[in-house]
Amino acid sequence: MAQESWKKEAEETELRAPEAPVLCANNCGFYGSAVTNNMCSKCYRDFIKQQPVLSQPARPAEKSPIIESSLPLPSEAVTAETSTVATQVSAAEDLKGKMPANRCSMCRKKVGLTGFQCRCGGTYCSLHRYSEIHECSFDYKSSGRAAIAKGNPVVKADKIDKI
Repeated sequence: MAQESWKKEAEETELRAPEAPVLCANNCGFYGSAVTNNMCSKCYRDFIKQQPVLSQPARPAEKSPIIESSLPLPSEAVTAETSTVATQVSAAEDLKGKMPANRCSMCRKKVGLTGFQCRCGGTYCSLHRYSEIHECSFDYKSSGRAAIAKGNPVVKADKIDKI
């Protein structure tokens, strides 16, 4: 009983091919399908290539900033504006430069989440993660000395006047 209903459902859901093959709408001699507007694959590809050319929207003209200058600007204001523009440009470059590295800096192997960030700024795989292997330019000795000096300041007692 269940087997009969399963067969009926399978027959209802199957895609049925057309009874007779349909020739291409461009009369090229090949067969087309309803999915490709009754065109063969080659004619349909050519048709798609022509479509974007005909229906591309016109790009709006870029608006240039309108600057009205009735009073001359002092040179200090001009330098302040250029410095803010320069900082904005450098901030944009920093964002591009801070993209996460997905490859080892030595062997270019994809590391993904398993990559090791070194203090020299590189990302390395498990083989090149040690500073001796990838010839790290970071000075660990001076960094360690500075951290110890900062964490343990020298305490000098006040000098006592002797009587």
